[in-house]
Amino acid sequence: MGFYDLKKSERDELVKQINDVIASDLKHGQSQNSISYFSDEDTYIRKSAYLAIGKIFYKHPDLQSAIFSVLDTLMQSEDELIRQTVINAAGEIGKFHFDKVQHYMDTGLFDQHHRVRNAVIGSIKKMGEKNPVPVLAWCKTYLKHPNKEIRREICHGIELRGRTHPQDILPLLKTLEFDDTKRVSDTLVHVLGQIAYKNGCLNTVVAHLNTWKNKALIEKALDEIVDVHHRYKKFAVLSQDEAIRYIDANYKR
Repeated sequence: MGFYDLKKSERDELVKQINDVIASDLKHGQSQNSISYFSDEDTYIRKSAYLAIGKIFYKHPDLQSAIFSVLDTLMQSEDELIRQTVINAAGEIGKFHFDKVQHYMDTGLFDQHHRVRNAVIGSIKKMGEKNPVPVLAWCKTYLKHPNKEIRREICHGIELRGRTHPQDILPLLKTLEFDDTKRVSDTLVHVLGQIAYKNGCLNTVVAHLNTWKNKALIEKALDEIVDVHHRYKKFAVLSQDEAIRYIDANYKR
């Protein structure tokens, strides 16, 4: 039976159980009772486990060293679900203490399994939203990596911060404007569209695009921005027509 097959009261009780079991394991310097939650096939069970790690980290400073010891051990697991949960747990800590979990992201970014790599992307998103300065500085170091998938994943990972603070990620995105890998440039165009439709964002994006040199890519990005204003019209501040008029008036072709 999956997490959301349970009644709310049962879900609440299960979350409490997960928190209690993990806390008990940490106090005893072990993970043998917690590991079943880290490896559960149900996404929401694993989520409850990594959220528990985050809560315990902040509420019980005396258990922080035990947490890192357990995460280090579990990161060596052959089970990708366990490694994925470790990365997500590290992401909870990295919202405020990125320096303590950077090495997990460095490792997870090159994991052989896409689930673990995707967990890094998700963690970049949530960490970058709360703790942007060190997270974006770390991301910048990978934007010229020879592995195209690393460049693409980092580009995707910084998107969420850009939705509310496009000025924070536009200089990083600009380093990819001449990337000749289609998967990377497609992701770049997608991200530019995603960071341009909320309040005050379109003017920031268009102003920055005026400093870019790759005209072909810019045109694709502007087309995507216009399209996003239609696809997300319920959430966009401007209508599609208003976005078109703004671009025509302010982008220096």
